[in-house]
Amino acid sequence: MSNDIPEDGMDPAYLKKAYKTFRKRLRLMRLDAESTLGSSALSGGRQSGIVAIRPPNNFPQEVWDKLVETGKLRTEGMGLYELVEDPTSKKKGSNDIYDK
Repeated sequence: MSNDIPEDGMDPAYLKKAYKTFRKRLRLMRLDAESTLGSSALSGGRQSGIVAIRPPNNFPQEVWDKLVETGKLRTEGMGLYELVEDPTSKKKGSNDIYDK
C-alpha cells in the first residue's frame, strides 16, 4: 500500500480504512502472541496481554491523530495506540439470559 492521502483531507472512508487496518493488525499481533510455544493446546491456551500497538505506517500520523480526536483510538505514549471499546455495545454472540 502507498501513502496516498486524499486531496480533500481526511474523508470518512479513508479514516475507516485506517481504523480497520489498525484493528486487523492488533488482532494478528494478539493471535501471534497466543500461538507461541508454552501454551498447551489441551490447557485451553492463554490470553494475550497485548492491548496497544504501533499503528501501521501505511497511513500518515495525521490519520492516527484524527482517530484519537474522534474517540476511536487512545494514545498510550511512546507511539502506541489502543482501541477504545464502546461500553454500550454488546459483543457478538452475547446472550441476554446469562447477562442478567
